[in-house]
Amino acid sequence: MARIIIVEDDSLLREELMDMLQKAGYEVLAIDDFHEIIPKIVALAPGLVLLDINLPEQSGFEICKSLKSKGIGPILILTSRDKLQDELHGLHLGADDYLTKPCNRDRLLARIQNLLRRFAGQPGLIDGGNFLLDPNTFTLYKGTESLLLSANEGRILLALVQNRPDVVSKSTLSELLWGTDQYIDENALQVNLTRLRKTLRQLNLENQVETVRGQGYRLKGQGER
Repeated sequence: MARIIIVEDDSLLREELMDMLQKAGYEVLAIDDFHEIIPKIVALAPGLVLLDINLPEQSGFEICKSLKSKGIGPILILTSRDKLQDELHGLHLGADDYLTKPCNRDRLLARIQNLLRRFAGQPGLIDGGNFLLDPNTFTLYKGTESLLLSANEGRILLALVQNRPDVVSKSTLSELLWGTDQYIDENALQVNLTRLRKTLRQLNLENQVETVRGQGYRLKGQGER
């Protein structure tokens, strides 16, 4: 069974969650010391993290973002904060699900099972040299910053990362985007590359994608300018 890490500062709720999950057959560990919490969680190699937001020393939002940048997941936020803006903020930072407490036992277990199924056998973060890319969600991580790419932007960048530093042909990218190696129109691919570079500019990565005249595009190797 998967190992679940509970990050919750309410000791009574923490014990209740541990008991419930252990009875459901999971290996469960709980964090009760919140000092330098990120390396502790990473060292435990969790199959899933159950994460509160209102924590001492560091916000659950910050913890979620840091864990995702290190390839840890899935993360299910379980919190008493029920505002839509909090939920959207958590999901934008990389949380894989969001539930408010008190939460029905069966609902929580169903969400956990669903996340574990979704992530079973899926690849982790891919190293792009100056950034990391989640191939499942097309979330890009650079240091403590993260950015969610559109589907087309993600497909292009994933192809470039997987072939780095080799050139990816225009026909290959067209096949990825539209299911055909024939151009939809002469500007369609260029428009998508321009959008990708504009998005990457937010993390100062726009120069990582290089046009190779007459061939296609490539992602520069680490250290290249």
